[in-house]
Amino acid sequence: MTDTTTRALIPLPLAAARALLLGGGIATIVSAFLAWTWTSEFPGDLTITGYPGGLQWLTLIAGVLTTVFALSAYGVPGLGWLIPARNNAPLVLTAIGAFGVTWYTIISIAAELGGLANLEPGGWVAAIASLLPVIGAFALPEPHTESTKDNLKAYIAKPDGIPAPAPLSPWLERAVITVATIIGLAVFTYGIDTEYGELFVGFLIVVVFAVWALHTAGLMDRFSRIVAHNRSFTLAMGFAAAIAFPFTQTDDHYANIGVNILIFGTVALGLNIVVGLAGLLDLGYVAFLGVGAYTAALVSGSEFSRFSGVHFPFWAAALAGAAASLIFGVLIGAPTLRLRGDYLAIVTLGFGEIFRIAVNNMDGESGPDITNGPNGIPSIPDLNFFGFNLGEAHDIAGFTIGRFANYYLLMVLIMALVVLVYTRAADSRIGRSWIAIREDETAATAMGINGFRVKLIAFALGAALAGLAGTVSAHVTYSVVPTPYQFAGSTPPNSAFLLAAVVLGGMGTVAGPILGAALLYLLPEKLVFLQDKSLLAFGIALILLMRFRPEGIIANRRRQLEFHETGQLDVPETTTLTGEPAAVTKAGA
Repeated sequence: MTDTTTRALIPLPLAAARALLLGGGIATIVSAFLAWTWTSEFPGDLTITGYPGGLQWLTLIAGVLTTVFALSAYGVPGLGWLIPARNNAPLVLTAIGAFGVTWYTIISIAAELGGLANLEPGGWVAAIASLLPVIGAFALPEPHTESTKDNLKAYIAKPDGIPAPAPLSPWLERAVITVATIIGLAVFTYGIDTEYGELFVGFLIVVVFAVWALHTAGLMDRFSRIVAHNRSFTLAMGFAAAIAFPFTQTDDHYANIGVNILIFGTVALGLNIVVGLAGLLDLGYVAFLGVGAYTAALVSGSEFSRFSGVHFPFWAAALAGAAASLIFGVLIGAPTLRLRGDYLAIVTLGFGEIFRIAVNNMDGESGPDITNGPNGIPSIPDLNFFGFNLGEAHDIAGFTIGRFANYYLLMVLIMALVVLVYTRAADSRIGRSWIAIREDETAATAMGINGFRVKLIAFALGAALAGLAGTVSAHVTYSVVPTPYQFAGSTPPNSAFLLAAVVLGGMGTVAGPILGAALLYLLPEKLVFLQDKSLLAFGIALILLMRFRPEGIIANRRRQLEFHETGQLDVPETTTLTGEPAAVTKAGA
């Protein structure tokens, strides 16, 4: 075999390709400081020379990432750790990310202002500069050679030939987790704080290609191993970042977005027990959120409640909502969980519609006077803890915390409780029984597992968690009406939204449903033109996901192995299955 490299997509000398990549990255950074248009009518004010504005900041960040990865291709000392996988994919993806956000901005300027004549010379410079790294990245030859393949075969015969990467010290691992948490909080805060749709789309372009590049570089796999060694510390840092979020906000509207994401993320985690762990397709799960919300509305002192003289403290209202949802879960699950697959899905879909129609008709005319019919139960009072009214703004350590920020912090505590319940249940004996039922119910029953009992526990526990979140949702929105509690709709919550969040984020994981809920809530919120087409957008997203990453964004290892052949997996340098380097595992496959 000859020692020749794989032919590049664009035939250029290696030195020229690297120069284009590095020079284009630097030129992209510089172009962000130029004026791209002459009028401030385009949002973000891109008319200033010497200071980036709006989408130019995203071009600047994408250009910096492109430049840093380009320097690693030059072998700059200290940057070799950026691409442990030793491939060109991160270089290509960062270059495409910079190109994508820049050209999206240029096209948006032309479309909104009425033509390319509205571009200043800086806009043309940015368009050309962002194209250069793409050409250079595609011109780079692949680093893997035929001799490398021979070495891998030799390594298979003699496993001691390639040493494993040296592990980091525990303190350094925790420092890496801390830095990653700070960056994650900054990215999430920036995404929520985006003031207009164009900026949010540009933000998505940069984040998607940056995360994709880090994944193909092998850095995400390394970070996953660090997290596996420090699970408790990682969880603590995650909740610390969640608590810090409202202190970064000056507009309570963004805190409102945060509290709704946590509410829907909590409900999605409950659905994840039913769908992700036990494998039961529930298409009417949002009804349990409604049961909790209506229960809290009836007993929280609203003057429009059928029981207006009853005013439970929040802990009692929360327990009542969770208990009511649990009872409904048992009542619905007991006669139906002997069904499987499509039949169970149809029955749960019917239960969800029955709940919505029932509360819509309990107005004293079409049915008993309990829920006030289509008008719902308004004027639900704010919560009060030991004299601390969550409906009022409070000053804490020099920061003003508004109403929605108060409820956000309450939901962080409830989310911590739900995560604890989920993880303990998933790692317990009953959790292993759920997984066995999901994989093969017949085989699990033959091994002595009581399938009906195990599924009923999953159904009841998931319903209770949804009811708990519903009690907070009722107080946040001040009122409860039947409209949101349907299978599908243009706005969350609905069963289709919750199921999409679980599947999109990653079934069987903790972070997956929360991430899925965040994405599916933010997209219609930030992209106004999608609000009437949200189901279409969800459908397209799920089709693309099922085609390219059926295990979800945050993949459960077991499900990842189910959906992919061993040789197709993006296995880390040291696999969790064999302990051998990924390249060898792929070569052996």
